[in-house]
Amino acid sequence: MDTVGMVRVESNGAGLFFISTFIIVLNTGASRAQKGDGCGHTLLGPNSGTLSSISYPQTYPNGTVCEWEIRVRPGEKVTFKFADFDIEDSDSCHFNYLRIYNGIGPTRTEIGKYCGLGVQWDHLIVSAGNEVTVQFMSGTHVSGRGFLLSYSTTDHPDLITCLDKGSHFTEPEFSKYCPAGCLTAFGEISGTIPHGYRDSSLLCRAGIHAGVVSNVLGGQINVVNSKGIPYYEGSLANNVTSKVGPLSASLFTFKTNGCYGTLGLESGVVRNAQITASTVLQWDDINRQPPVWGPERARLKKPGPPWAALDTNENQWLQVDLKKEKRITGISTTGSTMSDYYFYVSGYRVLYSEDGKNWSVFREANADHDKIFQGNVNYLQEVRNNFIPPIEARYIRINPLQWHQKIAMKVELLGCQPSLGRAPIPPPLPKISTDFPVQLDKTTFTPDIRNTTVTPNGTKDVALAAVLVPVLVMALTALILVLVCAWHWRNRKKTAEGTYDLPYWDRPGWWKGMKQFLPAKGPEVEESPVRYSSTEVSRLRARDVGPLLQTAPAEYAQPLVGGVVGTLRQRSTFKPGEGVDPSYADPDPYDAPLQEIYHAYAEPLPASGAEYATPIIMDISSHLAGTVSQPPISTFKSPGTALLSRTDSSVSTGHVQYDTPKGTLSPAPAAEELVYQVPQSSVQKAVDSG
Repeated sequence: MDTVGMVRVESNGAGLFFISTFIIVLNTGASRAQKGDGCGHTLLGPNSGTLSSISYPQTYPNGTVCEWEIRVRPGEKVTFKFADFDIEDSDSCHFNYLRIYNGIGPTRTEIGKYCGLGVQWDHLIVSAGNEVTVQFMSGTHVSGRGFLLSYSTTDHPDLITCLDKGSHFTEPEFSKYCPAGCLTAFGEISGTIPHGYRDSSLLCRAGIHAGVVSNVLGGQINVVNSKGIPYYEGSLANNVTSKVGPLSASLFTFKTNGCYGTLGLESGVVRNAQITASTVLQWDDINRQPPVWGPERARLKKPGPPWAALDTNENQWLQVDLKKEKRITGISTTGSTMSDYYFYVSGYRVLYSEDGKNWSVFREANADHDKIFQGNVNYLQEVRNNFIPPIEARYIRINPLQWHQKIAMKVELLGCQPSLGRAPIPPPLPKISTDFPVQLDKTTFTPDIRNTTVTPNGTKDVALAAVLVPVLVMALTALILVLVCAWHWRNRKKTAEGTYDLPYWDRPGWWKGMKQFLPAKGPEVEESPVRYSSTEVSRLRARDVGPLLQTAPAEYAQPLVGGVVGTLRQRSTFKPGEGVDPSYADPDPYDAPLQEIYHAYAEPLPASGAEYATPIIMDISSHLAGTVSQPPISTFKSPGTALLSRTDSSVSTGHVQYDTPKGTLSPAPAAEELVYQVPQSSVQKAVDSG
């Protein structure tokens, strides 16, 4: 039984290379085969695969032929789905066509013969058994891209193609089956985990980049659609480059089962003694400092130099002891991260062990060769690779195979405890070669890896927030209501008290504050009440007092508490009491009996009339001794009489004699003239006392 392996390797000066492996098995016991010169991109897996015409998506050449022989497990059937079909039909499918047969060899029977430009295939083509032959023939033609075809077994009716995008599906959540072989250059993706991928990205290619499916095996993807973001980051992972993308209406992410966390190199859970290396670079840095290139420096995202090997050969290694068995699902690496040392590893193998002595090299499921992981493309950018199936081991060893200048790297392992993320072991797959034993010591299922956007305690945090936020809002609302009610009650209380209170201008002390604004003749004097002796009071005869003024306080000015003589003028504007005899005149305008002291209010001044002054209340208890020869004279304006006024007399020996009002007859001189004492200022009192 012959086995042909085709391996394409490309490298550049930086040591970057890409490895694509296609296995072709030419025996009846194998699962797949191809032959001819018209074969394009091809990956034929045991459960699914992808094939295309030569030069796709460019125009296929004239005069080519290719046949693919596909076998799946006995009892299964094969389902085909076209991603693109564009074969010229000018000769009615006579020289340019695609044929699908049931069976392999001379006994095969035709399922269908297909040609046409831009044909849209919405239906599936199903075989009658587990063996199928696909034949492509090209003759002379002018145009045509050819075809891109995917297949799977019939137990995956949700098969999609490598060209299906996230925007083709509008459901909030959906599950689809990706075929093997979608690591192609036929489309682009934008984004990364955990933020998500732009809706224009190819679903299966993004699944490979995220590490949820394998390019060699294919697998089931569980997708969640959500609102887009303004910016999508680019990264390199699993040999797939994701490009930076602009704003989009929606994005998609992959649902996983939670085995995607870091295992402690970056955080320090893994101690320095647990990290060892084959050799250490003995090279002082640019400042002539001692070597700092030890294996303990190989921690991802830690500032400073990385681990660097002394020798530059394929026998170097970096080893991590996790102390107990872990389920390891991936690895992230960088170069030196220092621009002065442009070192990085561009390709490496991964070995694992349970005891640190017996080592196994990681291989993909059903593969008979070691998996070569693509490393870094520069000294700084982080690159991620996932292990499908996962590794379960205590010891991990990284063996660099390609590098730039020197072997130097920083790493972080991804995974979880072995009890997390386990899935049922699928039935064994058919072998792809009899020359090398198939490695079946590990499970071959596609692992479910949890998206790191959801933390294990996310549900508890959300529940706590859901309780605290309403409670805080209610407490704040209650506090505001209490403050508003207190303020309202206080205002109502003030309003209720003010209803029966005196107006501001009627309250005591108001007039004293306003006196400073009244005009005064000469310097302000201290208020000193005029007093009469008891003899003089007994000799005074009471005068008739008219009825008190019964007017609202708002109509007249407020009466004076103490009179100031110096403020009076020759013209008096006092309004007499109502009901006084018109023929009566008070000879003494400043005499006021003690028995009837009342307040006379001035009438409001009309628009063009004279203004009334404020009356003066005077205390006559300090009046000078003497006899009263005539009745007192009033300065109030009585009905039917003229306005009476006075003229200040000269001051002599501290006494002031007041004249009689004008318009009245002067009485006969009395034996003893009544003299009033003028209130004295504080300055005059000081002079007199001196």
